[in-house]
Amino acid sequence: MTLPDAPLSPAGTDRTFQVDLRGLVDLLSHHLYSSPRVYLRELLQNAVDALTARHRLEPTAPADAFGIRLYADGSVVRVEDDGVGLTEADVHTFLATIGRSSKRAEKIAEQRGDFIGQFGIGLLSCFLVADEIHVLSRSAATPDAPAVEWRGRGDGSYTVRTLPASARSRPGTTVTLTPRADAGEWTRPAQVHTLARHFGSLLRHPVTFDDGTGGPGAPVNPQPAPWARTYPTPGARSRALAAYGADVFEFTPLDTIELDLPAVGLKGIACVLPEAVPAGRRHGHRVHVKGMLLSEQAEEILPEWAFFVRCVVDAESLRPTASRESLYEDDTLAAVRDALADRLRAWIARAAASDPDLLARFLQAHHLAVKSLAVHDDEILRMLLPWLPFETTDGHCTLDEFARTHRTVLVTSSVEEFRQVAAIASAAGLGVVNGGYTYDRALVHRLPEIRPAVSVADLDPATLTAHLDPVDRETELAAAAYLARARDALAVFDCDVALRTFQPASAPALLVDSREARHERTRSQLAREQEGGLWGDILGALRQEAPRAQLILNQLNPLVRTAVAIDEPELARTSAEALYGQAALLSRRPLRPAESSLINRSFLDLLAHALRKDS
Repeated sequence: MTLPDAPLSPAGTDRTFQVDLRGLVDLLSHHLYSSPRVYLRELLQNAVDALTARHRLEPTAPADAFGIRLYADGSVVRVEDDGVGLTEADVHTFLATIGRSSKRAEKIAEQRGDFIGQFGIGLLSCFLVADEIHVLSRSAATPDAPAVEWRGRGDGSYTVRTLPASARSRPGTTVTLTPRADAGEWTRPAQVHTLARHFGSLLRHPVTFDDGTGGPGAPVNPQPAPWARTYPTPGARSRALAAYGADVFEFTPLDTIELDLPAVGLKGIACVLPEAVPAGRRHGHRVHVKGMLLSEQAEEILPEWAFFVRCVVDAESLRPTASRESLYEDDTLAAVRDALADRLRAWIARAAASDPDLLARFLQAHHLAVKSLAVHDDEILRMLLPWLPFETTDGHCTLDEFARTHRTVLVTSSVEEFRQVAAIASAAGLGVVNGGYTYDRALVHRLPEIRPAVSVADLDPATLTAHLDPVDRETELAAAAYLARARDALAVFDCDVALRTFQPASAPALLVDSREARHERTRSQLAREQEGGLWGDILGALRQEAPRAQLILNQLNPLVRTAVAIDEPELARTSAEALYGQAALLSRRPLRPAESSLINRSFLDLLAHALRKDS
């Protein structure tokens, strides 16, 4: 069956998109905005932009001549401003066209950086809490224009009518919402006041709130931002900024760094956290744009390494995303991020130069953050590397302290390698730094750039074993039979066995092995198991002599002296396996299944031998 072709429209006919407003509101509520509470922020933002435009018209008017008044009594929410207002033509143009903003009008577009909103969809957010939006406005730009009323409904319809001038005695706009029953959480008077303070506490225009009880309107933003106030002394300013940071973030800052970037109109503070935070965990920062709170979780304002601070900033030139809940990633934001990073570096430099006590407390809490910065920042490296704490064979100390007693600094490649050799290396007089933590190995290798008299090298097994004293020839010969049985028992682990003397005498054995050597042996084992196949050919082509582990028995240890004298073959084998297992446990590296099985078996065999001997 063939369907007839549909009639074609004439070529070039323009069509208009049909918008399902209810579907659009659902899209906004679930995908653009994080919460219905943003409706009040959008209303405040529109009011602020209207006031900005009014000041353009009347530049000589006092800054506080025009303001914003909020009213909420449980039945309605009303936001009134003394802004530029709208004519009937403006209403049809801007309120009835989704996506079009009055901030895009030709006369304003060139200077729209003075305005917070740029997307023309903010008013739709009111449909998240109400089914109807009522707007009453009178234009200040056209004084003889009548007042105009616009009613928009959630089904996409609207009405517009003009009213006599007496309907609104002065220019400005009033937006009134009648909340839905399910929106009470966001429209109760106390909540409206809380939201107003949350979003508008740093707005530059006076904002008041009236809960309908008859009292005077409560100020929402009674004081300017703390960095915009005048203080009698620098100390008073510092204390005020710290108190503001403590109030916002609910912790007492270790220090407060004032931020000021005139090129983008950014001011604010960075509060240094008093305690360490997990590496890489980035805190959100409070970002205001022209006084309006944009986001409490803006991570992108600072580089990743700056996780030791939390910021509150207010900026003029940062560009918000469509939801106005985060920042648009552009060249301006990248430049701001770099400039703020420079401010944090400068604070660290000042602390290092003039406040050693503050620097010590900062490094004690945030040495990992500084290490991550020093890896990529030569200035911070030169300034702070000698003072950063590291785990060493002399305990936790700075590299400067460590280098005073060790002109040759050895660094391990892993934490397990350090734990494996620390006690013995310390007894042998070797200076070893644990390079297994993030950034540590790379930083230790750069120590000669700061202290040229110090040399740094990776620790390898040969370096350590070279500092262990050999036993005399008679002792070596007497132990030869035991060592041969031990090598045979441990061959499955590619482990050699040697007899030496070293301190501390309480250590019966040392297992010298590295992660790289274990990986190479595993690879070689795979090649052997796959011999003859394609995989075996590939691995065989790469095969090299796999480095062996080494179990070094300590002749100074009484248990070892007893073990090497054992004549019974099975008991000698079992004791060697037990010594290997104990040394593997002390290395604190992950055990392979075969090693776990060996430890269990050797323990049970030794227990059985002891019981037979006693019976």
